[in-house]
Amino acid sequence: MRRFVRPLVLSVLAASCGAALAATPAASDQPQGKLPRWAMPESYQLAFKVDPKQQDFSGTTVIKLKLEQASDHIWMHGRELKVSKVTITDAKGKTHAGKYVEAAPKEGVVRIDLGGTMQPQELTVAIEYAAPLNQQLQGLYKVSHEGQPYAMTQMEPISARFAFPGFDEPSFKTPFDLKLTIPADEVGIANTKQVKEEKAAAGWKTLTFATTQPLPTYLVAFGVGPWDVVNGPTIPASEYRKQSTDLRGIAAKGEGHRMQHVLGETPSIIKALEDYYGFGYPFDKLDLLAAPDFSAGAMENPGLVTFRDWLLLLDKDSAAQYVRGSFNVTAHELAHQWTGDTVTMGWWDDLWLNEAFATWMQQKVTQKVHPEYRADLDRVRGAQGAMNGDSLVTTRKIRQPITGNGDIETAFDGITYQKGAAVLGMFEGYVSEPVFQKGMRAYIQDHKFGNATAEDLIDSIAKAADKGEDFKNAFKSFLNQPGVPYVQTRLAQEGGKTVLHLSQSRYLPLGSTGDANHLWGVPVCVRYATADGSKVACELLDKAQGTMALPGATAQTWVMPNANGSGYYRFSMDKSDLANLGKQIGKLADAEQLAYGDAVNAAFRRGDIDAGSALAALKPLTASKVREVSTAPMNTFGWIYDQLATTDAQRAKLVAWAKSSYLPELQRLGYQRKDGEADGDSLQRATLANFLGLDVKLPEVRAELLKQGDAVLKGKADGSLDFAAADSNLLGSALGVAVQEHGKSAVDALIAQLPKTSDPAQRNAILAGLSEASDAAQAERVRDLSLDKSVKVGEMAALLRGNRDTQAGRDAVWKWSVANYDKIVARTGSFAGGRLPGLMGGGGCSKAEADRLQEFFKTRAKEVTGAERGLAQNTEATLLCSALKGKQDPAAILR
Repeated sequence: MRRFVRPLVLSVLAASCGAALAATPAASDQPQGKLPRWAMPESYQLAFKVDPKQQDFSGTTVIKLKLEQASDHIWMHGRELKVSKVTITDAKGKTHAGKYVEAAPKEGVVRIDLGGTMQPQELTVAIEYAAPLNQQLQGLYKVSHEGQPYAMTQMEPISARFAFPGFDEPSFKTPFDLKLTIPADEVGIANTKQVKEEKAAAGWKTLTFATTQPLPTYLVAFGVGPWDVVNGPTIPASEYRKQSTDLRGIAAKGEGHRMQHVLGETPSIIKALEDYYGFGYPFDKLDLLAAPDFSAGAMENPGLVTFRDWLLLLDKDSAAQYVRGSFNVTAHELAHQWTGDTVTMGWWDDLWLNEAFATWMQQKVTQKVHPEYRADLDRVRGAQGAMNGDSLVTTRKIRQPITGNGDIETAFDGITYQKGAAVLGMFEGYVSEPVFQKGMRAYIQDHKFGNATAEDLIDSIAKAADKGEDFKNAFKSFLNQPGVPYVQTRLAQEGGKTVLHLSQSRYLPLGSTGDANHLWGVPVCVRYATADGSKVACELLDKAQGTMALPGATAQTWVMPNANGSGYYRFSMDKSDLANLGKQIGKLADAEQLAYGDAVNAAFRRGDIDAGSALAALKPLTASKVREVSTAPMNTFGWIYDQLATTDAQRAKLVAWAKSSYLPELQRLGYQRKDGEADGDSLQRATLANFLGLDVKLPEVRAELLKQGDAVLKGKADGSLDFAAADSNLLGSALGVAVQEHGKSAVDALIAQLPKTSDPAQRNAILAGLSEASDAAQAERVRDLSLDKSVKVGEMAALLRGNRDTQAGRDAVWKWSVANYDKIVARTGSFAGGRLPGLMGGGGCSKAEADRLQEFFKTRAKEVTGAERGLAQNTEATLLCSALKGKQDPAAILR
């Protein structure tokens, strides 16, 4: 599941409303984590009666299972299900009345009493129930588009229990048979092809779908509503797949025509994946569904992949970020069809086997099909972003032990996705791409339609590479401990040869309370200068110190300690060596320039260099013609600008730095997309305009954006806003400047337009514009709007992210969040509570802000799934920011 665009969908543990039987004291063997394995499901028959216009649905779940020890009960999952009947059929065909007991309503653990002790045998458990269509985007939930209701599913990670009773864990992988009874005038879709349609009661029909491949419950998917169904190009048969595969786009009514772009791209993605894995797409069809509201970026349900609508609904004038994002996210989700769907993790501590591999594989596919998208640099930037979070003492391991539902729900983060992908890429580079591919092919074949663990994957790679325990231990050292390796380098002349001394510890920013004495098995690769250019040398550094020979180097050589930017580690070097490296920027690959920029930022965050020195060291990157490189200094600059500058002179110096670095390029690009323009230029224009216009607030840039914002607000003859009057890539920034300049009148216009607008890109732009409100009264109105029904649950965070760059702004957000806490939690449900503390107190930079966060949540964090981890990480980040701010001398900006 792609989570990079996951919205504010927070968590509260609602009590189950199951009406069949009240909760009773748990049996002595009530599971506290995984369900016991002495009752194993073998298949499911699911039947649902769903009308999206109603508030509830009904269902019957029939589970064939194997009872492997004598027992009078079994343990399962179910949540907020009103069970009316349980029937147990034994191996002789005799039926027994069962009993459904909500043993742990908050966790969704239920006990099925069998009506007496039964010996080991095969049983069939049939459960009839009703349940509400969920309002918080989980399980079987209800959404609307232009007044039309739809019902659709999001089961991952542990929300299938809201939709049907079952064994809601990834290792219980079985076939499913699904029937949907729905209104006769509506459309039903599911994981597999529809094989039958029958008339049901008056005004209803029943659809039957083909039996699935073995799946865990979290991959079951279906939808009901007045969907547009659009045929895409058939995916032709291949050497790995004998039959062609039907491809369709599914969208809300009236939107299907906008699916053609993504449908046209999809066959090339499937081909690239089949060629890599040597294994054909294994499911009977492929539907891509544009969801009107959704809790994640997308979800890899086999045969029915679901997405946020703006990722799939594209026009010829769609912003470049949507076009590029569409391809990248589609490639990510389709990569899951192999890693996640065909081979599924055994338990949630190995979620990285799904998400890290899909992220890593997406980058390979994108680089092959669209090399101009520079997925190679996205990989490096993703790793560096993960390192920022991984520098916290409160970070989690890639293979984080699961102690409760909160650990599952907070595992969808940069550690799982970007760190995991970076670690895969690092070891792929170490053993070579062909060898790694050989190991991956074996891994898929050995575990197809089953489950696997990290050990299975590492064994496959090690066998293909003919590597032993040293390699396995090195790989595991990145999975089983948190943190970022910090590789320190020192050049020396010894015996007439140039050598590089290496040492490693854990990277810790200034103010950290962590222990730096950690060891990894780090594949360190360095680029260094020789008389005829440069060479790369590699060494597996698995001790605290080591030495690397640099054949052909001279006493005047320069060294880049992370060749190709492929290592998941940060590096440091003597100031003179770092300065020398900075002078060689033009000789470094683009990814290495990003690694250099990260080294400067890491030194600054450690307090090793001051703000003036950091900006001077980063300045050469701004001249790059590569967008990802030239904009890399913006984050460090932004922190200095927001947190350190206290005088007009300091701010003027920073504005001058930003203006000289970026305004000439923005002026060259202009403020309108040109015909035939590369999408990289469109993205660069958007990045620079937003940075200079809204962050730095250059008057000349704001004036150009305001022209476009005013043209939109002027509207059309029918009174609606004229979104086409602005460059689609600048629309959100233009509206943001208009909101800041005009205040109430602009906010009024955008709030009035929002419920009239269904186009997802236009809605995103409205939300982005409103979030920039700087006037205190208007900013409060925007926050209030986030709780209004005109804003989708999945859109709330977009309105609540603004006003974090000043103490006054953060105080206002905090005051509002505390006053509306219960409303926020009630609306957003029990999905990602780990984000709640950051939503309320994120961006803080003082001990007082950390203290108030702790005080508020000290009695509340346990009530919201995942909030304890979010609280710990946000508190630590706030204290680290305060420590760095206290160490830095603002006067250094002027040097």
